Amino acid sequence: MDNYKMLINGNYVDSFSKETIFSVNPGTKKSVATVPRGVKEDINAAVQAARTAFETSGWREIPPADRSRLLYKISSLILENKEELVRLETSDTGKPLTQAQGDVDVAARYFEYYAGVADKILGETVPIRNDILNYTVREPLGVTGHIVPWNYPLQMTARSLSASLAAGNTAVIKPAEDTPLSALKLAELCEQSGIPKGVVNVVTGYGNEAGSSLAGHSDVNHITFTGSVVTGTAVMQLAATNITPVTLELGGKSPNIVFADANLEDAAQWVVRSITQNAGQTCSAGSRLIVEESIQDQFLEILKQKMERLTIGSENADIGPIISEKQLERIEYYMEIANEENANMLCGGKRYLNNNGFFFEPTIINNLPKESRLFYEEIFGPVLVVLPFKTSSEALSIANGTEYGLVTGIWTSDINKAHWLASRVNSGQVFINNYGAAGGVEMTFGGYKKSGFGREKGLEALKYYTQVKNVALKFTID
Repeated sequence: MDNYKMLINGNYVDSFSKETIFSVNPGTKKSVATVPRGVKEDINAAVQAARTAFETSGWREIPPADRSRLLYKISSLILENKEELVRLETSDTGKPLTQAQGDVDVAARYFEYYAGVADKILGETVPIRNDILNYTVREPLGVTGHIVPWNYPLQMTARSLSASLAAGNTAVIKPAEDTPLSALKLAELCEQSGIPKGVVNVVTGYGNEAGSSLAGHSDVNHITFTGSVVTGTAVMQLAATNITPVTLELGGKSPNIVFADANLEDAAQWVVRSITQNAGQTCSAGSRLIVEESIQDQFLEILKQKMERLTIGSENADIGPIISEKQLERIEYYMEIANEENANMLCGGKRYLNNNGFFFEPTIINNLPKESRLFYEEIFGPVLVVLPFKTSSEALSIANGTEYGLVTGIWTSDINKAHWLASRVNSGQVFINNYGAAGGVEMTFGGYKKSGFGREKGLEALKYYTQVKNVALKFTID
């Protein structure tokens, strides 16, 4: 079992508390590493290091083109160390190797993408009058805090860190206590790339200790958080005490809307993938199926066959483990509700007991009452709930009938119907006849309603890691 240290100001250190946390592989229930249990004092040290790096090192004044080259170098190092990163991600999260490999590739792509725009963060000239030159510039915020979830630890760290560094900020990362290993390795690669010490810092620890201290720190200029609505609300409240801006990517109850005129085979393939990817532990998982009533039975039979062919396990399986016993019990709690409501379990609905890890069978639930909590609350597992519709207006009403609004999939051969729905659904992303578009580093991502606010990915993310300054220069005209 490996023993890791935190990275603060270029040094690998133990926590102020001298205590450690075990990292457990949920596919085997075995401890694979220990990491420091970071506390407030460690966050203070990391924020101070990031502040010093931002204010006094060569980082802020580095030419954007040179900053771009450093990000390209990080991208290259991620790919050069792909085998180790895959091993870390799989041992930490239990996810299958193919999914961990995809996560590493996407992490590298984030740094490649933002390397390409680091020297293209532009201001504007604004016409006022003939004797005033008025222009805007986009400047870095300063120190950014990144509170990372456990479901895609490497991808999520890379997603926000790459954009923040491209804009010229420095960073303090607090990875999830369940999955800290790949963030520590990524920080090491940042050091190897030539990023100055103190620009990237990682403090491991629990959310209610290290995470809360980071969210409420008076010298942090922006917080990025991905996780539950409850925790996101707490992060926002802590940040509000210092008027610190936040980007929140929270829960989802995303629908796939399938019409009778869709290519049902393609739709079924993506509906299954969108709810079983990462064992359904994805904010953007397609956890609701809204299907036209006339094809409901036919489509569900196709789904059921595809679900039952999936393999469950670690490394080479289709579906990996649930992250912990606590999360597994949460899924089982919702299954109890479904049974009490006399729902029809077309498949799954219970733990998978053929190995030692935390596994749950892929599940389709039909014939729930319309007021069932399973339609409105995020279960965060491989559980698909089904609702039929007769008209496009009814499908829209069902799709918009939750407190979330993250992603929507629309499946139809009628382009007019597709655009009508896309223009009216309350969702930050809409996919027509596809779902997810292979990760979409370039595509703006964020939610409506309680799915959060602010945007990640694409050029839009840079707006949240910069601040705008207006300069008005009066000059004399002869």
